[in-house]
Amino acid sequence: MSIGTNIRRYREERKLTQEQVADMLDVTFQAVSAWERDEYKPDTDKLIRLAEVLDVSVSAIAEEKHKAFKTKDAIYNWEHMKTYVKTTAKNFKLYDSLKSIDFAAEAHEGQKRKRCDVPYIYHPLNLACHALSMRIVEDEIIAACLLHDVVEDCGKTLEELPVKDEVREIVRLLTCEKTTKANRDKIMKAYYDGIAGNPKAALVKCLDRCNNLTTMSWGLSREKIYRMIQETEEYYPRLIKVVRAEPEYNDAAWLLQYQMESMLDIYKRLM
Repeated sequence: MSIGTNIRRYREERKLTQEQVADMLDVTFQAVSAWERDEYKPDTDKLIRLAEVLDVSVSAIAEEKHKAFKTKDAIYNWEHMKTYVKTTAKNFKLYDSLKSIDFAAEAHEGQKRKRCDVPYIYHPLNLACHALSMRIVEDEIIAACLLHDVVEDCGKTLEELPVKDEVREIVRLLTCEKTTKANRDKIMKAYYDGIAGNPKAALVKCLDRCNNLTTMSWGLSREKIYRMIQETEEYYPRLIKVVRAEPEYNDAAWLLQYQMESMLDIYKRLM
């Protein structure tokens, strides 16, 4: 696909007219039309600004792609994951996890992952499967993976969670209050300080971040992607250190660090 085709495609995906894009770039709509017809190419300054307006990388616009790759919003079927987690929980007598599966599914019912039609429950189930794949078969960890967003996103209270106090405490630590631009740094520092004091909460949070990094290319705006990269680099090395300090989580820490740093490096290069 040509640069002009890329511009038109991303503009139409954002439901913007040529006139709206022109106003935001301080150019005429005829200029935008000419770019889309490949009569002219935007200069460097306009290309950078255009990427910001369309909420994509400069390379997404500038690269002439001869073939478009097919992408997936989800890799696994969430119902299959639910069956796997439930079966594993039964086999290993993870009673809090068993109660948490249906509770989380009901709490997240109707919710979708950002910018797609994937049911939100796919995310906590993914965390639970990730933990199990690393041979972390602990009731508190799996239950917390499943419940980590229900208080923050579903209006549930800690008292409603059908689990032991240790799991409630992990969920409490993982629940972040809403922030504004003015108080964000203060709140986030206190939030991650609290998580760093609990190795199991740190492990679940690292699992959460790994999964969110894999979906942020289509689930977040460019501004939020930049913020996610900066936040990960600022806070997660400490959490990985906390996880690694627990002998039973040492292998998991290595894998989580590798995944996070690899994903960050890929995003930096593409952006």
